[in-house]
Amino acid sequence: MSATDAARPAGPDLLDSRIELDISGMTCAACASRIERKLNRLDGVRATVNYATERAVVLGVPPGATGELVAAVQAAGYDAAPVTDGAEPDGYSDRVRLLRNRLIVAALVTIPLGDAAIALALAPQMRFPGWQWVLVLGAIPVVFWCAWPFHRAAWRNLRHGTTSMDTLVSLGVLAAFTWSVVATLLGGSGQAGYWLGWGEAPAGADTLYLEAAAAVTTFLLAGRYVEARSKRSARGVLDAIGRLAPSTVRVLRDGVEEVVPIGSLAVGDRFVVRPGERVATDGKVLIGGSAIDTSAMTGEPVPVEVGEGDRVLAGTLNTTGALVVAAEKVGAHTQLAQLAVLAEQAQARKAAVQTLVDKVVGVFVPSILVLSLVTLTGWLLAGAGPRPAFSAAVSVLIIACPCALGLATPTALLVGVGRGGQLGILIKGPDALEASGVIDTVVLDKTGTLTTGRMSLVGVLDLAGDGEAVALAAAVERYSEHPIARAVVDGARAAGAEVPEAAGVTALPGHGVRGLVTTGTAVREVVVGNSDLLAELGIPLPDAADQLLAEAAETGHTAVLVAADGTVVGGLTVADTLKDSAAGAIGRLRELGLRTVLLTGDRRGAAEAVGARVGVDEVVAEVLPSDKAEAIQRLQADGRRVAMVGDGINDAAALATANLGMAVLSGTDVAMKAADIILVRPSLAVVPEAILLARRTLRTIRGNLWWAFGYNVAAVPLAALGQLNPLIAGLAMSLSSIFVVTNSMRLRRFDPAASLRRRRDA
Repeated sequence: MSATDAARPAGPDLLDSRIELDISGMTCAACASRIERKLNRLDGVRATVNYATERAVVLGVPPGATGELVAAVQAAGYDAAPVTDGAEPDGYSDRVRLLRNRLIVAALVTIPLGDAAIALALAPQMRFPGWQWVLVLGAIPVVFWCAWPFHRAAWRNLRHGTTSMDTLVSLGVLAAFTWSVVATLLGGSGQAGYWLGWGEAPAGADTLYLEAAAAVTTFLLAGRYVEARSKRSARGVLDAIGRLAPSTVRVLRDGVEEVVPIGSLAVGDRFVVRPGERVATDGKVLIGGSAIDTSAMTGEPVPVEVGEGDRVLAGTLNTTGALVVAAEKVGAHTQLAQLAVLAEQAQARKAAVQTLVDKVVGVFVPSILVLSLVTLTGWLLAGAGPRPAFSAAVSVLIIACPCALGLATPTALLVGVGRGGQLGILIKGPDALEASGVIDTVVLDKTGTLTTGRMSLVGVLDLAGDGEAVALAAAVERYSEHPIARAVVDGARAAGAEVPEAAGVTALPGHGVRGLVTTGTAVREVVVGNSDLLAELGIPLPDAADQLLAEAAETGHTAVLVAADGTVVGGLTVADTLKDSAAGAIGRLRELGLRTVLLTGDRRGAAEAVGARVGVDEVVAEVLPSDKAEAIQRLQADGRRVAMVGDGINDAAALATANLGMAVLSGTDVAMKAADIILVRPSLAVVPEAILLARRTLRTIRGNLWWAFGYNVAAVPLAALGQLNPLIAGLAMSLSSIFVVTNSMRLRRFDPAASLRRRRDA
C-alpha cells in the first residue's frame, strides 16, 4: 500500500470526492484512452478522460492526491494541472497560438519552396550551383520546427509501443527530408527518372521529396489548428455553467449581513437575495416574497411567485422583493451544479465516438510501416543497390502520407462553416456533421425557441365595452417590471388606450396588484389579479369571467381579472407568443422525413396548445431541467437518433446529450456552448436549412475521404514497385489535394431552397 493510500480516509466523503485535471498533449482519442487506463491503475481511482474538453474527472481520491494523479499523467507522456474555475488551463491559449504560428510559417515557406522545387526539377536550365542545398535550407524550419508537434507525438507513441497518424506523418516528413539530403550529398543518380513507368523526368528530380515534406506538414497543421479551436468551444460550457452562480453571497450572521465567498456557505446558513440578484444556492424562503425568474432553469416563461416556505434554485433571478433564504444544498449538490455534471458526461459520451478516419488509421498506419519495410527488404534481396531500395521504401511512406486525408475534413468543414455563416448557421465541428447524417427525430424546446419568450396581451374581456378594463389595468401595472405587467401596458399602448394616473399602488406577491386610479373627477380602487385574490377580497365573479379563466386554462394562457370598486369590469389574457416561422419550419422538418417532438418544462395545457398550432408529432411537458437529458436518452434508447433545438440553461445537458445539439443565438451563453450548431438567424427556417447543410457537408467529407484512401490504395503498390520517382510522387500528392479542395469548394454554392425543391420533386 502506498503512502497516499494510507493517508486516504474511508467512507462516503471519499466516494463523493472529485478532482478535475486539465490535460495537455493529446492528439487523438487514443491518447485519452491511454491516460484513462493509466489513471485507473491507481488504487481506488475511477477516472474518465474527455478528449473533446481535454479534461480528466477522477473520483475516489482526496484532494491531497492531486500530485499523484498529475505524476501518473506525466508518466504516460502528457501534462496535467488542476482545473482552475473560470480560467483556461495554464498555457492553453499559448499552445493554440503557437500552433497557429507554426501553420503560418509552414504556409509561407511551403508555397515558394514548392514552386521553386517543381520549377528546378522540371527545368534543368534554371538550376544554379548549390540549388539542392538552397531547397534543403528552406525546408529545415518546416520539417523540424513546424512539424515538431507530430514528431513529439510520434516519439510518445514509440515509447509506449503504439502508432497513430502522427507516426506516419513524422516518419514520412523525416524520411523525405533525410533522403533529399542524402541524395544531395551523393550528388544524385545522374539518371533520368520515370513518370508511372513512361516518360522521362530530368535527373535530380528526387530532391522533390522536400516539397512533399513541407506540404504534408502545412496541410496537417491546418487540420490540427481547426481541431484545437473547436475544443475551446467544447470545454466552454462547463466554465459557463459554473459562472452562473454568484461568486459571493450575503450571509446573515447575528442579524448582520456579511458578504462572503460562495464556497464558505454551509447548509443551514441564512442569506439575503436582493432584487436583481441571482440566488446563490438551492434553499427555502424564510422571510419575504418576490417573483423569481426561472425561465433559464425550467423553461417556464412566467416568473414564479414565492413566499415563506417556498423553495428557490441556484442561478435563478430575483426580480422584485428582497428574500431571506435558508441554504439547503450547496456546492456540487445544487441543481445548477448537477446540470454541469450532466453536460460534461454527455460530452464525454459524444467524444468517445470514433470517426471514420480514426477507425481506418488504426490499421492503415502499421500496415504502411510494414509495407515500407517489406519494400526495402525485397529490393535489397532482389540484388538492387541501396539507392533504388531506399528510394522505393521512402516512396511508400511519402505517397501514403495523409496529405489529401488531412485535407478531407478541415477543408470541407471550413467551406461548410463559411457557407453556414452566410446562411446564419454556425457549425462547430465534425461531430455535428456526422450526427446530422443519421438523425431521424428533432426535439424542440418551447420557450424562446418556438416562442418569442416574451409575454404579450392576446385577449381582452371588456364587460363595460369601452376599453375600461385595459386602461385601468395598465394604470396600476405601469411601473411594474413583472412580465405580465409589461405585457398589459404594452398591449394597452398598442391599442391606443389612454392610460390614467394611479396612486397608492401596492404589489400583492403571488396574487396581483391594487391601487387608486383617477378617471375624470372620480378616484376608483382598482384590483388586478387572479381569482384567488378576488375571492379573498369578496368580489364575485360573473359568468363571463369564469368562462375566460376556463378558456385560459385549456389553452395554457395566463388570465388576470380587473375589478373596480368591488366589481369585475373585465379580464385580460397574456401568453408567450409563437414565432411566425415556427409552423413553417416544423412542416419542412417533416418534409425531410424527421419526427418532431416538443419538449418543455411548461404546463401541459400550454405545451399541448403550442404543439397543436405548429403541428409537432409529440408533446412532452412539465419536464424538470435534469430530466430533459433523460428524455433525450429515452428516445435514444428506443433507437432514435435525436437532434435537440433549445436556448436556455435548462437545455444545456439535453443539447450535449442529443446526437446533434442546435442552439438559437437569442439563448443563453451556456446553451450555445453546449450545442454543436448555433442558429444565428431569428427565423426558425434556419433549423431545416442547418440540417440540410450539415448533411451536404458530411457527404462532401465522406467523398473526400474515399478519394484520399482510394488514392493511397492505388498509388502505394506503384511506389513499392519503384514506378514513382519523387517528382511524380509529389505531383500525384498535389493533384489529390487539389481534387479534395475543389470538391469541398462546391459547398460554397449550396442553396437550401433548391435542395428542398429537389426533394419535393423526387
